[in-house]
Amino acid sequence: MTLDSTDLFGPVLDRRVVPVLVPMPAPRAYSYAVPDGMAVEPGSIVQVPLGPRFVVGVVWDGEDDGGVDPKKLKQIEKVFDCPPLGPDMRAFLDWVAAYTLTPPGLVVRMALRAPTAFDPEPMVEALRLTEMRPERMTAARERVLATASDGLSWTRSGLAHAAGVSSSVIDGLTSQGVFETVFMPPPPVVAAPDPAFAAPRHEGPQKQAAADLLAAVEERKFSVSLIDGITGSGKTEVYFEAIAATLRAGKQVLILLPEIALTASFLERFQDRFGAKPAEWHSDLAPRMREKVWRQVTTGQVRVVAGARSALFLPFEDLGLIIVDEEHDPAYKQEDRVFYNARDMAVVRGRIGNFPVVLVSATPSVESRVNGEVGRYRPIHLPTRFGDAALPDLGIVDMRRHPPERGGFLSPVLVNQIGKTIGRREQALLFLNRRGYAPLTLCRVCGHRFQCPDCSSWLVEHRFRGQIQCHHCGYSERTPEACPECGTLDHLVACGPGVERIAEEVERHFPDARTIVLSSDLMGVKRLRLELEAIARGEADIVIGTQLVAKGHNFPNMTLVGIVDADLGLANGDPRAAERTFQLLSQVTGRAGRTGLKSLGLLQTYQPQHPVMQAIVSGDSDAFYEREIHERERAVLPPFGRLASVIVSADTRGDAEGHARGLRNAAPRVDGIAILGPAEAPLALIRGRHRFRLLVHGRRNSDMQSFVRAMIAAGPKERGSVSVQLDIDPQSFL
Repeated sequence: MTLDSTDLFGPVLDRRVVPVLVPMPAPRAYSYAVPDGMAVEPGSIVQVPLGPRFVVGVVWDGEDDGGVDPKKLKQIEKVFDCPPLGPDMRAFLDWVAAYTLTPPGLVVRMALRAPTAFDPEPMVEALRLTEMRPERMTAARERVLATASDGLSWTRSGLAHAAGVSSSVIDGLTSQGVFETVFMPPPPVVAAPDPAFAAPRHEGPQKQAAADLLAAVEERKFSVSLIDGITGSGKTEVYFEAIAATLRAGKQVLILLPEIALTASFLERFQDRFGAKPAEWHSDLAPRMREKVWRQVTTGQVRVVAGARSALFLPFEDLGLIIVDEEHDPAYKQEDRVFYNARDMAVVRGRIGNFPVVLVSATPSVESRVNGEVGRYRPIHLPTRFGDAALPDLGIVDMRRHPPERGGFLSPVLVNQIGKTIGRREQALLFLNRRGYAPLTLCRVCGHRFQCPDCSSWLVEHRFRGQIQCHHCGYSERTPEACPECGTLDHLVACGPGVERIAEEVERHFPDARTIVLSSDLMGVKRLRLELEAIARGEADIVIGTQLVAKGHNFPNMTLVGIVDADLGLANGDPRAAERTFQLLSQVTGRAGRTGLKSLGLLQTYQPQHPVMQAIVSGDSDAFYEREIHERERAVLPPFGRLASVIVSADTRGDAEGHARGLRNAAPRVDGIAILGPAEAPLALIRGRHRFRLLVHGRRNSDMQSFVRAMIAAGPKERGSVSVQLDIDPQSFL
């Protein structure tokens, strides 16, 4: 049978010319000639010349320049021995590019994050026992022969370790012909998970929730289920059953987690249920391991991946289920180069691949909650904690009536409860979502405030490191002793608390207590994991932490949670401020009492009547969601309306503002879509670049992408230092 080019590419593609997407911000694929004797197909990963260098690209779908003579085109240099990106993956990448208004090459680059993994891993040299025996037998040699008598092949180091001998013993036997050299496939990065390794542990509501979820998963088609369960209700154990069913069907599973580098406890729970850990995928993964995971995902050798948002762009061989744990978490939104929300894109990937998606949260986003109420998602509710665990009693500390002592930030009510808790040899957690020692340092003599020279933000004091630092651009300097404005010594004052300052106050009240401060800027990921394990073992009395402590950790002996500043997240103009404060405080207070001990959560606030505070202490989340949904609907905000953010930045304020005004003037007039601004962004200067923002607001059915695309096309072109960033469905308004 003669293979015609239409069998590979369809009738629109030239016989020897194909479109190739390269990882750069070009608006479309480039045409390349296919050399004689080379076979490619849509999805093939190739190396092509681009200017003076060679880059990796992907043969794409669609039309090429059919009228171009292949002899005038640059040729594909190499086809990698790697499974091609499948049609579902290519459709997903195209969809993300179109929705986010991102050049498709930049989206494809996210799927090609392990360039040295495109060729097969080299075979591993191993040893296998022959019929020969050594001239002289020793006890060490006898152990080696006994170990290797199973007929299996062993690596040199593995056999030496298993037999308890040195490598020189193995070398001596090999030189006498006792072992022959063979080559084995590279080992898997993780063992295969076993769905039947451990029986599920469900009771009451968990059994029903697991049955409902299994019904959705076993339909083997696209659906979205929303597991809405209070903290400690067994949500993870429930969706483990969906994973088991998917593995039994021979499909792969992706579990998205907002902070994979901090979830060692999750990996251990997975291993307890399935007998093996999932493969990890996140920014802290060593490059060599990253390459192995990428390759083994594409070949299907890795069955389950637990990863951060970028794992969504791994080219799975046969993906059959996506779990999005803590689906409400802002960490799922990427705001760099390609602006996307991994939760929403996971739903899209499931729809394109026709497989189920499961969203999980104790405090679902308003968007997901509404989708559950109107029937787009299948709601699965877990109203009670698993086992004997009870929810903590929650109370408000009115800081107007119970103020802290002068120079302090902890109310006497909270200090008293901390003393009682550690007196019972139980643990207390103090939560403040603010890193460092103090958010602002000023001079008491002249009023000088220490500000970042490159950003419109204050420098945060980090007393443990002796530095003041900008949390937006990373600028830092040693904490000065004198005011740079007036030269006065010893008159600099720290304003406001960070976790380091709370630790200092705790030390004054409880000098004998074992205290741990958890903050991402104080330690690396490995040390954070060690600290979290130490807390779980009861090796700390008082834990002081930022939002790191809110993300799914299980501290068995934690019976008191104190929110130092419950009002912190409400003090901005973000339309999601109330929702995010409710979610964060609910998650933090949920760290208490997870093993049945009587527990307490206290919220220090100057706004005790605020709906968020009342909803948390009353446990009436339904009332909060009802109010928040009503406010969103009245203001036509997501999910009842749509938003797009256009950020214009430049080296000078005038250039940024002028370009933003030019875009505003070029915006088409479309019924139901309004454009607000331009106005200086709340953070008007970042890394020395001035920023102006346009906000596009439309109804739910508005074609936001076409509007923004038309505005950009008709507006002024980016010149000089001007840069334009587009964010469809923005989560941040800074």
